Amino acid sequence: MTKLQIRAFLYQLGCFAILFISARYLVERYTELTGLWIPGTAFIVGTLLSPKFQAVKTKDGERLFMKWIFAKGVKEIG
Repeated sequence: MTKLQIRAFLYQLGCFAILFISARYLVERYTELTGLWIPGTAFIVGTLLSPKFQAVKTKDGERLFMKWIFAKGVKEIG
């Protein structure tokens, strides 16, 4: 794995973790769900809302890109 692939993985993991923990807290606090429904719902919300990062080899070298449902198109990072 290259440095940018590792960075993309860590960015994606960090964003998912923040959204998962936030969604879990909100679901547990403001809904009547119990048991495995709480982390299951938080997982689905975190997966759908989390931005996707990917390292791509181009003719100019390796680049890091992000795609997110709240941003139009694909954005180049760094």
